[in-house]
Amino acid sequence: MFVRLFLNRGLFCVAVKGFGKSKSSIVQSKTTREYRKFFGNMKYAKLSQTKDLMPTLGLGTWQASPDVIGSIVYKALDLGYRHIDTAFNYNNEEAIGMAIQKWIKDRKGSRRDLFITTKLPHVANRASDVKKFFELQLQRLQLDYVDLYLIHVPFAFHCDPKTLTPIVKSCGEYELDHDTDHVKTWKAMEDCQKDGLVRNLGLSNFNEAQIANIIKSATIKPQVLQVELHAYFQQIPLRQFCEEHDIVVTAYAPLGSPGAKDHFVNKYNYSPDKFPDLLGLPDVKKMAEKYKKTPAQVLLRFLVQQNVVVIPKSTSEKRIKENSNIYDFKLTLEDIKTLKNLDRGEDGRIFNFLFWKGVENHPEYPFKLPVSLFGI
Repeated sequence: MFVRLFLNRGLFCVAVKGFGKSKSSIVQSKTTREYRKFFGNMKYAKLSQTKDLMPTLGLGTWQASPDVIGSIVYKALDLGYRHIDTAFNYNNEEAIGMAIQKWIKDRKGSRRDLFITTKLPHVANRASDVKKFFELQLQRLQLDYVDLYLIHVPFAFHCDPKTLTPIVKSCGEYELDHDTDHVKTWKAMEDCQKDGLVRNLGLSNFNEAQIANIIKSATIKPQVLQVELHAYFQQIPLRQFCEEHDIVVTAYAPLGSPGAKDHFVNKYNYSPDKFPDLLGLPDVKKMAEKYKKTPAQVLLRFLVQQNVVVIPKSTSEKRIKENSNIYDFKLTLEDIKTLKNLDRGEDGRIFNFLFWKGVENHPEYPFKLPVSLFGI
């Protein structure tokens, strides 16, 4: 095992070689007693180009309304979270920014302690809009820079300049921007990094071919890919591709997004039977009893133990605290194998974005079309 002592962001850490030959290895924190009080055995992914440390556990904030998310982010930071994931499309960047500033003003910590991620929206997925939207997002977050900026989706919609939302036709279909050019958009992202607006760049919801196309022409290669990833949808080939290219994988919906069920059923008329109950699976519940953990902790540990960053979303202080308690136990190889066998491949995907009517007609739609559209 290769071990190397280094200093990053004011923290002494021991870098430990992860699986394969990935340079973006998982690292174990080794720092002050006060730090351990909050973080315990928190682990990090070291990003290959900047060597920045990305906490392997973050707080997801999708579907968290502005009137709720501010207090949740503050509580999460108090509990030891340092990685906050948001996006323009979540409509909560301003509330998150205020919570961060209050936490800093209250002398709970400093900006350099935090790892903040946000994303370029689908209505700005073109080179000419990157910096304009990025600067707006920094203003909303009340930050001089973010630690990670992702292209949220590989496709693009035309933007209503008044509302900064997609233009929707009278038939209900979204107005697609067919001129999406990932290479040009990425170049504009690289310019933002050179200007000091962002530390690291990455992608979200891109497929292997789309990532490879960017890598071919990039000066600054993608360092992170954020995708749906959980026990039913483990994305093994995509993860192997990312490992080969030193790209850290972040899992959204690592618990199968149980909180999204009502949203999709009520807003988009999805069938509730199509949403997985990963927390209720017999194997998961059995392991939870074995390790004296919750089913959520088992599922999160399953991914983190395989060098995947997780960003579970919750607005419950109790669950946020529980979700952070995943570094004091280790699943056996037999249990890892059992959970790996739950993978359903493409059939396990929850989020195909077809709720944006007509999106599958965009030339950069990234996924295989399902045989059944979740009962629609």
